[in-house]
Amino acid sequence: MMLDDQTLAEAAALLEAMKARNLTLATAESCTGGLIAAALTAVAGSSAVVLAGFVTYSNAAKTAMVGVPAELIHRVGAVSEEVARAMAEGALARSGASIALSCTGVAGPGGGSAEKPVGLVHLGAAMAGHGAFPARTLHAKRLFPGDRGAIRAATVREAFALARSLLDAI
Repeated sequence: MMLDDQTLAEAAALLEAMKARNLTLATAESCTGGLIAAALTAVAGSSAVVLAGFVTYSNAAKTAMVGVPAELIHRVGAVSEEVARAMAEGALARSGASIALSCTGVAGPGGGSAEKPVGLVHLGAAMAGHGAFPARTLHAKRLFPGDRGAIRAATVREAFALARSLLDAI
């Protein structure tokens, strides 16, 4: 999947905003398979902000790499608010970054169900405490239309929007 100019511009703007605040970033990705980190690192100078990217496609990887409890995945499923939050918080803790972004979803074309249809994505954005601002984790649930590529591309852009929401609070 190629990254379009708009996505790269959004990545550059996010990186610049984070650099101006002396913040760093990590990702924990499932349905995007590393596209969020790829979009960020396609921007020259991104190493001043991006610390790490975890591709946690399997449930076992979510547990081993970013510490999502296996019991949680078993109880609520990998595609859930709880797992998206745990992925972001785990990536934050394991990377030492200021902010971590996560996503878990059903990119299709198969794998969907009535409860979790193709296009359903849960995103998380966790921020370590920063100055007078306490640590916090945001969540977004989206149902994106389109094919696998469109769903993954929309997820990348939504992850950037969630990160900007955190930045707007500081």
